[in-house]
Amino acid sequence: MAVTDFTHAIVRKPARSVVAGLRAGGGLDPTFDGVASEHALYGAALVNAGVAVTVLPALEAFPDSIFVEDPALVFPEGAILLRPGAKSRAGEVAHLEGALRDKFETVLTLDDGHADGGDILWTAERVMIGLSARTDKKGAEALMRLLARLGKRASVVETPKDVLHFKTDCSLIDEETVLTTPRLSRSGAFVGFREILTPAGEDAAANALRVNKALFVGAGFRRAIDRLAGAGYDVIPLPTDEIGRIDAGLSCMSLRWRSLTSA
Repeated sequence: MAVTDFTHAIVRKPARSVVAGLRAGGGLDPTFDGVASEHALYGAALVNAGVAVTVLPALEAFPDSIFVEDPALVFPEGAILLRPGAKSRAGEVAHLEGALRDKFETVLTLDDGHADGGDILWTAERVMIGLSARTDKKGAEALMRLLARLGKRASVVETPKDVLHFKTDCSLIDEETVLTTPRLSRSGAFVGFREILTPAGEDAAANALRVNKALFVGAGFRRAIDRLAGAGYDVIPLPTDEIGRIDAGLSCMSLRWRSLTSA
């Protein structure tokens, strides 16, 4: 079973308040209709890739709640409720807990520091925890203890300066290969992996998402798509212009796992 093989996913409908989502810089606001359209196409792509998708209702009080990957982690062995590093997102955890307890027999809770799911990369060998503005050392250490209870080995790595999340700059695209930006590659985080680098000017393409045989990539990153298709991957371009305006990408919008009871 590859760590990119999934049978189930949880997504959350975007709230109309999503247009006020967190962002590091300026630029145009997303439109609700634009985000809703991108989210619908994303959900359909998950289904087409062979995943059973649970859709949670929108949360108007939490503009960023569409990005369900940040408040929790999921694995075949269980789920972990996290402590998001942005204060405005802390309340999302309670709204996600019920759905996870419905799906998992084991649900653990991070009780110290802060950690965002966007900083966590699960590979075949270990879970990589990126320190960032949203994931601190206390949170990383507490998370490592919880991961050990699920039988997962973990290590702490550094997220490049001024990069929101570790997975903003990387994604696992098969058991041996990561798609990464040149700046993250230079950190040495992926020693032992085959690396495919994002083309110049397309760093945001690094937040791709491998789901079973499909590799979702932002549709605007034409050179990255060509590079990945040329390497033999089944690339599925998906629009990300609107969610990109609030510093988000493809991995953020779902929690994905493979059921241990699935064939």
